[in-house]
Order: sequence, then C-alpha cells, then structure tokens
Amino acid sequence: MTPAFLVTHNGGFHADELLSSVILTRLFPEAELIRSRDPAWIAPAEDRIVYDVGGSYDPDLAIFDHHQRGAPLREDGRPYSSFGLVWKHFGADYLRASDVPEEAVAGVHASVDASFVLPVDLVDNGALSPSSAGPMLAGLTLPSLLESLKPVFDDPTPDAETRAFHDALAIARAFVEARVARSAAKLRAEAVVMQAIAEAGEGHILELPRGMPFRPSVVKAGADHLWFVVNPRGADWTIGGIRKDDEGFALRADLPAGWAGLTKGDLEAASGVKGALFCHNGRFIATADSREAALAMAEIAVREAEAEAEKA
Repeated sequence: MTPAFLVTHNGGFHADELLSSVILTRLFPEAELIRSRDPAWIAPAEDRIVYDVGGSYDPDLAIFDHHQRGAPLREDGRPYSSFGLVWKHFGADYLRASDVPEEAVAGVHASVDASFVLPVDLVDNGALSPSSAGPMLAGLTLPSLLESLKPVFDDPTPDAETRAFHDALAIARAFVEARVARSAAKLRAEAVVMQAIAEAGEGHILELPRGMPFRPSVVKAGADHLWFVVNPRGADWTIGGIRKDDEGFALRADLPAGWAGLTKGDLEAASGVKGALFCHNGRFIATADSREAALAMAEIAVREAEAEAEKA
C-alpha cells in the first residue's frame, strides 16, 4: 500500500498520534498528512491510512483507532493506543527503513514495543499515570513533554495547533530514532560482551574493547561473579561497577572507600597504582591513563571487595 494521505484528528494532540505520525511519515514520505475530524476524511478509503480517529480498528482497511467500544487489546489484556497499533503493523518496516539488519528486526521491534511503545499506550488509555514516576518527574515523562508543546489556550494564531503539531513531530521523531538506535546498538553489543564474559572466566573483571551496553548481556549470561568493567575511553581507561538491579544505583561491589573523590597524585598514593587519575566520590567509576593501570586498580578493588564480603 502506498497511501496518498495520512489522516489523524485535528485539535489538541497527544503522544500516541504524534509518535504514530513519526512511523508513517518515515515510511510514506510522499503522503500528505491531514489533521481533520471531517467524516469524509476519517472514513476508510484506498488512498489513505487513518489513525487515532475514525472509531474502528481494521488493518485491512488501514484504520487504526482505539477509542471505540471493543477496542483492541494486547494478548495480556493491556490496551493499545494508536501508537501501539501502528507499531504492531508498521514497526518492522520502519526498522528496515532505518537500516536495522533483517536478523535484528524482530528483536529490536520487541524491545522498542516493550519499553517505549507500551508505556505510551498505557498512559494514553489512562492505565498508567505519569505521576507513577514521582512528583518531581511526572512532567518529564515523554507523553507529558510532547503534550507540553501544545499552544497555550489563548494563542490567537489561526494555525497555532497545526504549527505546534509539526514542531512537536520533529521532536518526537528524534526520540523514536534515538530509541531505535539504542535498541539496535544493544543487540550489536551483545555478541562482543558475551565473548568478553567467556574470556573473563571465573574472574570478577569484565574487559571490553570500548564503552558499550553490557549489563543486559551480563544478566542474560547469569554472570553474577562479574563485579567491575574495564574499557578504554578516549585516551584513558575506566573502571566501573556493575549495578545489582535495573532500577537503582546499588553496585555488586564498590570501588575502595579510600579512593573516593581523589585525583592523580593523591589517588596514585592511595591506590599504589601509577597512572591512576580519578575516582568518583560515589565510588562507581574511576579512570587511569593506561590499560595496565586500570586492570591493576580493578584487581585491587576486587581484593578489597572480597575482604569486605568476608567481614560481612
């Protein structure tokens, strides 16, 4: 199908039709984006895709609304918004158009759906409140931020809503592209990290050839024995801790307390490692000027962590 028109509703906009528009305008760049509630526009037709309006869900007729009785649900019973429906039917093609390798499309599609699309679906349907992020962060969730781009209530400009929609669309596009890129990168990193885990054996130090997403692979491999990660960063090397859980900042092991907040000569003296450069006061990352120095610091950190564990 090559539609001439992409049709969604006019008036105030929400994250779901904005993000749906990101997907559809990428796939069908020649199609005209129409925002209307005119029955003549929102009715299914061979020349259009209709979404977030129209009162029906019928992929064969290219209409993807979710506001009607009997609206579609996911297999687990949670509701779709228009974004979820558009992602379900067009997401894989969007990934291919974004140069995601075919062998990675299914994995990236599922990852983006679970961690990016589903939350938008739930918020749009009132099944999840941005307030669940906490009072300080509720207004900084993606749906809240996108909807904050609506024009103010007393903006007298005739085309204020249309201009705001297209401005918000550009911003929404950047978020989708970034999320897809990160998900694809995690899959690319997995093979590298898995090989490094094998090379680490039963040791507590994971050495990587560069900074990359590693924790999902460490968890997938069940490598609970790994405590620290060493990798180059520019001209320096870093020694970082591995978080215990996806949420929070608690580490499997902290860097030594005596290193906290020290730099260069002071850190060299405290650690006994020439080339030690910096240790964060939070003891979750340190740097050194060479691989040898970084690995030496990591070994010391392992020994101290083992000693602390024995005391406990």
